[in-house]
Amino acid sequence: MALIAVVCAVIGTVTTVALRSHLYDQLDGQLDEVASRVSGPGPPGDPQGGGDKGPRRMDLDAFVTRGPQPRRTIVADVRDGVVIDAKYGRDSDESTDLSGMTAISLGAEQRAALAAVPRDGGAHTTGIPGLGDYRVEYRAGANGSYYAAVPTSGVTTTVNTLVLVEASVTAAGLVAASLAGTVIVGVATRPLRRVAATATRVSELPLHAGEVNLDERVPESECDPHTEVGRVGAALNRMLNHVHGALHARQESETRVRRFVADASHELRTPLASISGYAELTRRGGELVGPDTRHALGRIESEAGRMTLLVEDLLLLARLDAGRPLEFGRTDLVPLVVDTVSDARAAGLDHNWRLDLPDEPALVSADTARLQQVLVNLLGNARNHTPPGTTVTARVRTVGAWLCVDVEDNGQGIPAELLPHVFERFARGDSARSRTTGSTGLGLAIVQAVATAHGGGVTVGSVPGRTVFTLRLPALSEQESAPSRSQAQHSLTTRVRQES
Repeated sequence: MALIAVVCAVIGTVTTVALRSHLYDQLDGQLDEVASRVSGPGPPGDPQGGGDKGPRRMDLDAFVTRGPQPRRTIVADVRDGVVIDAKYGRDSDESTDLSGMTAISLGAEQRAALAAVPRDGGAHTTGIPGLGDYRVEYRAGANGSYYAAVPTSGVTTTVNTLVLVEASVTAAGLVAASLAGTVIVGVATRPLRRVAATATRVSELPLHAGEVNLDERVPESECDPHTEVGRVGAALNRMLNHVHGALHARQESETRVRRFVADASHELRTPLASISGYAELTRRGGELVGPDTRHALGRIESEAGRMTLLVEDLLLLARLDAGRPLEFGRTDLVPLVVDTVSDARAAGLDHNWRLDLPDEPALVSADTARLQQVLVNLLGNARNHTPPGTTVTARVRTVGAWLCVDVEDNGQGIPAELLPHVFERFARGDSARSRTTGSTGLGLAIVQAVATAHGGGVTVGSVPGRTVFTLRLPALSEQESAPSRSQAQHSLTTRVRQES
């Protein structure tokens, strides 16, 4: 469209300029003829056809109403450099002249406009008040000195008509080109739109969640190898086949790994329990053992307990990865938070523990045991990774259709380079990967997995002096939560009193 508009504009401009120049050349030729007739041939003062010694004066009335000169031609008699008389011919129904024209005298202002034209014998364009633009020429001849002027209205009208026609044709051409271009481009890009639609559908598939049913393909009718779009469609199909194979292989590998982890974790529980049991039995037996042996037995029990915790965490993650259903039920977050904070306070007496709870129950549909494990992990993470004297606050709040549980502490914060990886499995904040705290590096990974299984999520924000983990869960609707509000409120009041 822009190219057609530019081409039409260039052609129209060149045509208009060329036609205007040609018409003005013709007009100047007519003006030259008029000036020659009114001034007479030969030099000034050279009488021809008469006996008088001076130049003959032209009858202006007869000149402007008769002869081949254009209508509305102006002639002006100049004597001693002054315009003494000026006439122009105008159509008149009252004229008795066969030409149907009458001679009209010019006013003083109009004669002054003529007198201002340079007297160099060349054609000049000037505006005559009340009459419009004229091409004016000063000529001195045998009949004396005269101004001759012919109107430019004919040239102007022709040029304006041409411009109007060009603009109309250009507009019509642009409209026709736009319609034709829309149809042609629409037909030509229809296969490309189908390819784009296929790519869009593929981009919307949850491939990150292990989805391997990548059945979207570009139709074979749009994979013509003889066209550019067809080659793009065929290339996209080959890429999708490759991606499908890679995803399927990855899914099978992950499934085997998860099955192995689950089976290994399940099988390791029994020998670990036996190791712990035999170590405790030996330590409590009546046999006399030395201090080194007793220390070794204690270490065996400690490491067996830590390994048991690791196995339990791995087994839980494997079950969550396998998509095993949770036991959902109506759960009030408020007493659950009270219980877990109470347990955390008993295990971390060197920390300050605070509760920020709403007056109303905070009901969600959740697996209570798994949700309690999430809260235990979050509070344990705050206790294990902050120095003594740190204040840890557990807060329950409502944000729109979500119920949020915040675990906030005023400790040293999480390093910026570790923050994006805190929910990854086996992520630890210490470079030495110390085992003194008994941490398996799976606690926050379990928090994220359980939150996702509940249709929610978990986020973290940390700066020096403030770290907040936020667990977000879908809240029950008013109708679902109304029947148990009074009972939950009574239970919460009793529990808080007991804790106090």
